[in-house]
Amino acid sequence: MKPMLPTLTFEAVKGDDWHHEVKYDGFRAILEWNKDGIFIKSRNEKPLGDLFPEIMQFLLDNKKTFLPYVPFILDGELVSLEDSFKANFSAIQIRGRMRAKDKILEKAHNRPCRLLVFDLLLLKGVSQVNKSYLERKTILTDFFSMCNLPLKPNERSKELIQLIPGTNDFPALWQQVVLSDGEGIVSKRNSYSYDAGKRSAGWLKFKNWKYVNCFIIKYEKSNGYFYAGVFDQHDHIIGIGQFLFGLKPDEKNALMQIIKNNKTDEDQNFIYVEPAICTEIKYLEMYDEQMREPHFHRFRFDLQPEKCTYQDFAQQRKNLPAEINITHPEKPLWTKPDIKKMDYIHFLQEVSPYLLPFLQDRILTVIRYPHGMLGEPFYQKNVPDYAPSFIETKQHEDIEYIVCNNLQSLLWLGNQLAFEFHIPFQTIHSKGPSEIVFDLDPPSAEGFHLAIKAALLIKEVLDGLSLTGYIKTSGSKGLQVYIPLPENQFTYDDTRLFTTFIAHYLITKDPDSFTIERLKKNRGNRLYVDYIQHAEGKTIIAPYSPRGKEQASVAAPLYWEEVDQTLQIGNYTIINMIERLKNTGDPFHSYFDSKVTQPFSPVLSFLKQEEKKIPKV
Repeated sequence: MKPMLPTLTFEAVKGDDWHHEVKYDGFRAILEWNKDGIFIKSRNEKPLGDLFPEIMQFLLDNKKTFLPYVPFILDGELVSLEDSFKANFSAIQIRGRMRAKDKILEKAHNRPCRLLVFDLLLLKGVSQVNKSYLERKTILTDFFSMCNLPLKPNERSKELIQLIPGTNDFPALWQQVVLSDGEGIVSKRNSYSYDAGKRSAGWLKFKNWKYVNCFIIKYEKSNGYFYAGVFDQHDHIIGIGQFLFGLKPDEKNALMQIIKNNKTDEDQNFIYVEPAICTEIKYLEMYDEQMREPHFHRFRFDLQPEKCTYQDFAQQRKNLPAEINITHPEKPLWTKPDIKKMDYIHFLQEVSPYLLPFLQDRILTVIRYPHGMLGEPFYQKNVPDYAPSFIETKQHEDIEYIVCNNLQSLLWLGNQLAFEFHIPFQTIHSKGPSEIVFDLDPPSAEGFHLAIKAALLIKEVLDGLSLTGYIKTSGSKGLQVYIPLPENQFTYDDTRLFTTFIAHYLITKDPDSFTIERLKKNRGNRLYVDYIQHAEGKTIIAPYSPRGKEQASVAAPLYWEEVDQTLQIGNYTIINMIERLKNTGDPFHSYFDSKVTQPFSPVLSFLKQEEKKIPKV
């Protein structure tokens, strides 16, 4: 069955007879389960099951749940989900091009994709296409509820089939889409049936455009496209893509005539012009350094070509929340690598889906660098008097801490030049630790191999105890091993038993490499195993937090197979972290799921029994 298609609109849809859904950037997919099997097909009816084995496996693993509803047909979008309102287009494109089975399986494991479902065509063999949108949505929501599937997209859920809900509150949904830099919204008329294979006025897509000022550099004869460019800092022209849509016939004809009358060169394919004609283009995002879905917006006769720079373009590439005013965007923060303030703000915006879950509901200590790496930093715990009203706070021991629960707060802190985000081991709602963390900090950078050795020994113990552990760099000179715990089940006295056990285990295994000696002068070149550091009131650098280090390093989550003697902390920086996430996924993607299944209680019971056997002195 061919899917129903939305019509593009440049005006936000208003009225009580519409509902609105987030539009995600992925592959349109129809899921059909009938007596012959399970089939996932693209809008052009190409099979997608082999490219996304994690979806097929999820369906098979939950076969008993789904069978009572077979045959059914669901309409949705296959996505690489970044957060509840945005999918990663680049990542899904990479998956779509893969053909090697082992590489596909590796991606499916490290960065599983999800099928986000928004419509129902068939259920228990009964067609639903003639029902209204609201009727179909109600039945679909009930189906998801009965199957215990997520009723909204969740990038950290292990359930890979998720519902895209509808709402009649366009402004609130649009605000969330803009905050997350999502693709846009599809507005659906309540009374419309499902028009299979048709582009309907009952579905209208309204996109989250970015805008760029650029100039025209050439015209392609064969297809009528105009090529756009900007100047780099050395006055070299950088091509950023080509456009055609959005031009009215008279605008296009006038533009073609101007180019022909002012051409500097011409060959079989192109007519070339000097930078002179400035335009404003709207587009979705950059992909392979070219604009995606560019549309002509207007001529900029008031603009000189030299004002169309890549620097300005880079600043315009991300829509920032309206509440955030970035001051001094060109301020240099790092020199090697060259990172300016706006670069840093964009990094925080892109890494936020991965960083914010670890800041959620935790009191925050930041280290601010008011002059970047060129000046002295200072710690900040108290919320400043000038903080905006959207900043959440929590009183703790006479200090009014910031609680960074959303993107606005994170970007505001970034504008305040907070480089480091340090959090306690529990949330503001926890009665005990939310995780155990081993901070493996060698005596010097030259001793990093000791941190690697300690981490791998800890991993052996965790595997032997069937505990799930995660590892990240500190972003400084060490490594940190995390053991997520269920909330409100354990005390710091409980976890101290385990950290003490691990510390003594490491010393027993290699006393020349590890020590629990408190005095630095007595440690020598051994790594100090600070099992006391995991305690109430202590803090640790958050996963994906930047560090105030010369190389702009990040406290980077790792896959365990990356932890060997070739590992280097300096390889994980603000410059390459987003690209790493796109290419390899998030090593901590299953972190919060593992909290629920972590079998720490049997381990703790054993340790308590062993403690009772130790004679009291």
